[in-house]
Amino acid sequence: MTDRGYTATKEQLQTRLSRVEGQVRGISRMIDEDRYCIDVLTQINAVRVALDKVALGLLDDHARHCLAGGHGGPTDPDEQVQELMGAVGRMLSR
Repeated sequence: MTDRGYTATKEQLQTRLSRVEGQVRGISRMIDEDRYCIDVLTQINAVRVALDKVALGLLDDHARHCLAGGHGGPTDPDEQVQELMGAVGRMLSR
């Protein structure tokens, strides 16, 4: 196992994030082209969903690898819960 804290390879993560980057560029083009607002908002939501999937995957890997696996996270169970819930809270606070 790696010490990164996530099981997806860097290449897989970069591929996913490159797709998101392309989606964001597409949204910018849509605005330049004066596209229908609802279509732009739909694409913005798609980007959020894509980023949420990446973040949830990283969070899952962190919980399994760093916290449960003891690879770099806090060792105290209360601190582990606090760290995990803090990360979840930040993800939900938009």
